[in-house]
Amino acid sequence: MPTAFRLLSIVLLAAVASVSSASDQVPGAMPKGAVAIVGATIHPVSGPVIQQGVLVFENGKITAVGQEVKVPKSAEVIQAKGKHVYPGLFEPYSRIGLTEISSVRASDDYRESGSLNPNVKAHVSVDPDGEIIPVTRSNGVLLTMTAPAGGLISGQSAVLQLDGWTYEDMTVKPRAGMIVSLDSQQEKERLEEFFDEARRYHQGQQAKSKLLHDARLESMDKVLSGKQPIIIQANRENAITRAVTFANDQQVKLVIFGGYDAPRCRELLKKHDVPVIVSAIHRNPSRRDDPYDAAYTLPKRLQEAGIRFCISGYERSNSWNVRNLPYHAATAVAFGLGKEDAMRAITLSPAEILGVADRVGSLEKEKDATLFICDGDPLEAATQVESAWIGGKPVDLSNKQTMLYDKYQQKYEQLKK
Repeated sequence: MPTAFRLLSIVLLAAVASVSSASDQVPGAMPKGAVAIVGATIHPVSGPVIQQGVLVFENGKITAVGQEVKVPKSAEVIQAKGKHVYPGLFEPYSRIGLTEISSVRASDDYRESGSLNPNVKAHVSVDPDGEIIPVTRSNGVLLTMTAPAGGLISGQSAVLQLDGWTYEDMTVKPRAGMIVSLDSQQEKERLEEFFDEARRYHQGQQAKSKLLHDARLESMDKVLSGKQPIIIQANRENAITRAVTFANDQQVKLVIFGGYDAPRCRELLKKHDVPVIVSAIHRNPSRRDDPYDAAYTLPKRLQEAGIRFCISGYERSNSWNVRNLPYHAATAVAFGLGKEDAMRAITLSPAEILGVADRVGSLEKEKDATLFICDGDPLEAATQVESAWIGGKPVDLSNKQTMLYDKYQQKYEQLKK
C-alpha cells in the first residue's frame, strides 16, 4: 500500500472515530420526591417576576410557584437566595442532533436525497450522544427545534429537550413543522401540484378507495388539516408575499423563517396571523442602503408592527454556537426591544409558535420542570448557569470544553510547583 494512501486512511479512520465517540455526560434520573427551589428571584416569563419566591416540582412537573408556597416536608430543598430561576431557553430553528462536524460527511444527517420528502422525520435521526448537546445546554439553552434541509420539502422538524438516553426521551413534539422551500414561481407551481396530489390521496383514503400506500402523501395529513404548519424561509418582501399567498391558497398554516423584510409586509402578516422566526440578530444588512443596525432593530420593529415573532441564532450557527442564543436577544435589547420581551422571544414565544406552550416556555403549574438557576441576567455574557433540570431531571452541565479547561488549569498549576 502506498505511503500516501496509508496516511489518508489513518486520517479518515481518526475522523470517524472522533465523530462516533459519545459524550461523557450521563442523562439525569428523575428525583424520587419533590424538589423545592427556595429564596430565588423567579422569572415565570408569562407573568410578573416573583421576588424571594419558591418553586416546587415533582415527577417532572411544576406543582407550585409563588411567594406563599408551602414546601413539602419530604422535598429536597435548594437554597437559592440571590440567584435567578428562568425557564429553559428555546432555540426555535437548528440542526442540533443532526450534525456534529460539518466538514465530516459521516457526522451529517440532516438532508435526504430527492426533492419531495414530507415523510422524513428529523427526530429519528437525532444523536443523543453528540458533543454539541452538552455545550449548548451549559448556557441555559435546554430546548430546540431541529430541522432537516434540502429539496422543496425537506421533511418534518421536531421540538427536542436536550437530555435523554434516546431520541424518544428527547422528543417533545415529533411533528412541529414541515420545512418547505419556495424560492421561485417554478417551485411554487411544483409544490401546488404536489399539494393537490396529496389532497386527492387523502380524499381517496376517506372514501375508502383501494390506493397503493404512499408514505410521502400520507405524511401531508396534518399539514392539510391545519394541525401542522409549513415553515418557509423568506427574507425579501417578494419572497414573504409569495409564501403567504401560497399558504392562503392552500389553506394551510404558515410560519416565516428569516423575516428580514417582515415589517414591510406588516398588513399581510397581521391579516393572516403569520408568525416570524427571526433567523439571527447578528447578521449583515441585506441591502447596501440599509441602516447598519437593520437586523439588530428587527425584533423591535416586528413588535411595533404587531407581528408575532421569536428569535433564533441559526443564520450565525445552526449547531455549535446555538449556546449563544441569549446574546442575539441581548443585542435586540440594546437596539430597542424590552428586556422582558427579549426573554419571551427565546422562551415562551417559540413554544407558542411551535405548538408546545402547554408544556414548556414558562414557569407555571402543571408545565414541565425545564428550567435553570443562574447567578444573574442570562442575556449578560458574564452570567453563569449553575444548575438545570429538563423535565424534572437534573442536567450535567459539564461538557468537553469545561473538561479541557479543568485539565489545563491543572497543567499550569503543576508548572508553578
